[in-house]
Amino acid sequence: MRILVVAATPFEVESSASGLRNQESGIRNQDLEFLITGVGMVATAFALGRHLASHQYDLAINLGIAGSFDRNITLGQVVEIAEDNLSELGADDAETFLTIDSMGFGESTFKPTSSLSGLCKTLNIPNHYGLKQATAITVNTVHGNEPSIKKLADRLQPQLESMEGAAFFYACRQADVPCLQIRAVSNYVEKRNRDAWRIELAIKNLNSFAAEFLAEFVGNT
Repeated sequence: MRILVVAATPFEVESSASGLRNQESGIRNQDLEFLITGVGMVATAFALGRHLASHQYDLAINLGIAGSFDRNITLGQVVEIAEDNLSELGADDAETFLTIDSMGFGESTFKPTSSLSGLCKTLNIPNHYGLKQATAITVNTVHGNEPSIKKLADRLQPQLESMEGAAFFYACRQADVPCLQIRAVSNYVEKRNRDAWRIELAIKNLNSFAAEFLAEFVGNT
């Protein structure tokens, strides 16, 4: 079983990467690789497309942090993305937004081709992770303006936002690689307020999940 872990920046996965590569983890280098793509959907799609053109994997996992529109999701919480949307891909028609789908030029909504529950069932191991499933949007501009936040929330009712997720799903589907996206919430989507962000907590929890899941998953294949 070969697994590719994809992240936008090194600091989002550095602790799990170093921990899983030590001798005690039992994970061989050929079982697990990490790809740092850079921030944003363009960088992610290019880096992942180029890499998957010459490498084969049984599973790709996108790990990263995200902002949450949903106040029922706590800061630091780790969630599994069940659907991701390229929310800006389309055209404005006065006060109406036309999706790329409605215009007949493509699609904007993507779903993973794997799931935690499905993987655990396949390996006959208990799904004890208890991750909430959430819907997400992928954006070029992280939201920090109240009118634009409200407008988007009214149109799509997203729970989370990132800058890479849907591009990751798209690239994996094009390369026919089973994929999964896991995010930890670092902040709420609101008027920009860095003092309220909990990036360190989100990264800590994300890496704790990743180290446990990958060690268990690779160890049972």
